[in-house]
Amino acid sequence: MKLTKTLRTHDKQLALLPDEVKFCKKCVISNQRPRIVFDENDVCSACHYAEEKNHIDYAAREEELLRLLDKYRSPTGDFDVIVPCSGGKDSAVVAHRLKHDYGMRPLTVTWAPLLYTDIGRLNFDDFVSSGFDNITCTPNGELHRRMARLSFKHLGDPFHVFVMGQIAFPFRVAVQTGIPLIFYGENGNAEYAGLASIKDNPGMAFEEFAGMELKGDTLESFISNEITDQDLLFYKMPSVDKMKSVGITHRWWGYYHRWDPQENFYYASRHTAFKANPERNQGTFSKYASLDDKLDGLHHYLGLIKFGIGRATQDAAQEIRCGHLTREEGVALVNRYDEEFPSKYFEESLDYLDITEGEFWEIANFYRRDNIWKSLGGNKWELRHPVV
Repeated sequence: MKLTKTLRTHDKQLALLPDEVKFCKKCVISNQRPRIVFDENDVCSACHYAEEKNHIDYAAREEELLRLLDKYRSPTGDFDVIVPCSGGKDSAVVAHRLKHDYGMRPLTVTWAPLLYTDIGRLNFDDFVSSGFDNITCTPNGELHRRMARLSFKHLGDPFHVFVMGQIAFPFRVAVQTGIPLIFYGENGNAEYAGLASIKDNPGMAFEEFAGMELKGDTLESFISNEITDQDLLFYKMPSVDKMKSVGITHRWWGYYHRWDPQENFYYASRHTAFKANPERNQGTFSKYASLDDKLDGLHHYLGLIKFGIGRATQDAAQEIRCGHLTREEGVALVNRYDEEFPSKYFEESLDYLDITEGEFWEIANFYRRDNIWKSLGGNKWELRHPVV
């Protein structure tokens, strides 16, 4: 199958990125991270937000949270909050604390991974067994595989099909059940990009989800003679008018409580039997994040190809902002692990996507930008600007 002549991207973020590559002087992220902003001293907006968190009055926000929960708390013991949960550390913290610290009754909802890892399945089962009701959506397998293949071709990331359902499914459950309050974990655009327009917001307006969370894509790249708008029901949010008529309210836990992924790991380990990988995750130094799906590693590696930002860069940047690493330590870890190829599940991923290794590299290399990569001939590439 020849792909080059038909390749074009629907990732609207790429055209907005600067040509000149700069790295933050405080962490290790570059200005190629979508929606991040660098100041005149080359400090990124996410690092500025991390500093701002030191001055947030979390006691006042706790009062905000109590008022919010009292507004939605069921007087009859019915489900009163929806928590999207994978069984990972972050969602486990949100669900467990809402239930045990605040007396809510969460209904957890799960959009199934493309290909469960053993540790991901174990953590999910242990989470449910620790005391939670759960609804899991496992979408049409044949359609899901085609959608993942199209996500890879048109957006440079097969994992994007998971992101679409992960965002949309909880809102569909809220509409169907009439449970209006939805609690996600962190505001990623605040924690990882420091996005000024929403960094101080407790939730996000429904109208902003497509642009900020879905790479600007509005599903037009997926509709064809074989895939219809109706096929995409689980992949798109209900209409804004429908959600407003039900009174749906979306909130981030990280607005009310300081967000620290490492601390979330310790909490989930104590309370929901969460377990880290026995070995280091390929492409990074950590063992406890993004464990559920066999395509996780490929997702992060394709981020390296598209933006020059791999898994170790993302992990190190966050650990530096939380005070767990120095920048010097982060630079060393990025240079050691960021370009490591995720070989462990690569063959299974190719089989799932129904593509050959040659087709994989043809699409992946299409997303390499000249300001990020230098070709060394064949399929050998070199980053033009490694972090220092």
